[in-house]
Amino acid sequence: MTKLPWEGMGRYTDIDSASLPMINAQTPTFMGVPYARTAEEIAGADVAIIGAPYVAGASGKYAGVEKSEWLAAPMRVRQQSARYPSGYIQELDMDIFEKLRVIDMGDADIPSESNMDPTAENILRAQAAVEELVNRALEADAIPIVIGQNSPCSSYAIAKPIAERCAGKVGMISTDTHWDSRPLDYLTNDERIAGSGNWKAKTYSSFSNFSISNLVEIGERGMLEQAETVRDYLNKGAHFYPMWKVRTELGIDGVCNELRHAYDGTEAVYVHFDMDILGGAGPAPGDILGELAEPMGMTDYEIIRLSHEIGKRGLTGMSFICIPPGSMVTYRLIVYVIAFLIAGLALSGRQ
Repeated sequence: MTKLPWEGMGRYTDIDSASLPMINAQTPTFMGVPYARTAEEIAGADVAIIGAPYVAGASGKYAGVEKSEWLAAPMRVRQQSARYPSGYIQELDMDIFEKLRVIDMGDADIPSESNMDPTAENILRAQAAVEELVNRALEADAIPIVIGQNSPCSSYAIAKPIAERCAGKVGMISTDTHWDSRPLDYLTNDERIAGSGNWKAKTYSSFSNFSISNLVEIGERGMLEQAETVRDYLNKGAHFYPMWKVRTELGIDGVCNELRHAYDGTEAVYVHFDMDILGGAGPAPGDILGELAEPMGMTDYEIIRLSHEIGKRGLTGMSFICIPPGSMVTYRLIVYVIAFLIAGLALSGRQ
C-alpha cells in the first residue's frame, strides 16, 4: 500500500495508488469512479463529474486570496474524495455506487491564457470548453455536476446548455451570498460575458425559458445589494429565502419544503451552489473566503441536507462556485454534498 502525497488522508484511509483511477499525476477521479471521456465510456452514466478550473481577474488574487488557491479546488476536492472510495453512507445505510453509475469526465480544457489574460475572447473560450463537456453529459442523459470557482465557467456554462436543450420552462435553485445580477460583467464591461457579478441576470435575459417565478434563491444576507435589484426579482415572482428568514421562521425543513417552486410546471431544474453561502458558519472560518465572507452563513449540515433533498426531487445539472480555498474539511464538504445528492437521486428511483 502506497500513500499518495496528499494532506489530510489520515489513519482511517489506506489508498492503493496502483489501483486508484487517476486523471493526472496528482488528481484521482472523484471517489475513485471510472474516468470517462469517450461517448462509449459516458454512455449509461447517471451522474458525470466535471472540473472547471477557472478564476476571474488578471491580478494574482481573487477576492483577496491567491488565484492558485482558488484554481486548485477541482483537484483538491477529488484528492479529499479519495478518503471515501466505498461510496457507503452509513447515515443512510446506502452504497451510492450500487444504485447509480457515476463517472468522472475530468477537467474542461480551459486555456491557460483564460486565467492569465482574461479578455472577453479568452473567457468565452473557457466557457465553451465547459459547455462542451456539459453537453456531452446531457446528451448521454447524465446529470453534469461541475466543480469550479468562477463565472461563467461554473454557472452560465451549465445553465446555457440546459436552457438550449429544454423546450419547456427551466427552474433554478441557487444558494449564494450575492445576487450576481449587475447589468454588466464588471471585469470586462462586455455584454457577452456572464461574469461573477452578473451571470444570473445574463441567464434570465438570454433564455426566455428560464423562469424567474421558478427561481428559489437561498442565503443572501446583509447590506450588499441595491434595493431595486432585490425588489425587481421579488416583483417578478422569485422565491427568496434570506438567512434571516431561514433562522427565524423556516429552519432547514421549511427551506426544503420551499424547493417545490423550482419544479412547478418546469421540465428542467438547474442547481447552483455558490459556496460563499457558508460565511463563518461552515466547517472552516469564513475569513478564508477573503472579501466574499459575510456573517450568518449556512452550516455544513444545512447545505448537505439541502443537496440531499434536491436529489430526492431530481435535477438536470448542478454547479459549484467559490469553494472556500485552503481548507481540507471544506473540500470534504463538497464531497459530502455530492454524495448525499446522489443518495437522494437513488432514493427517488433514478436507476
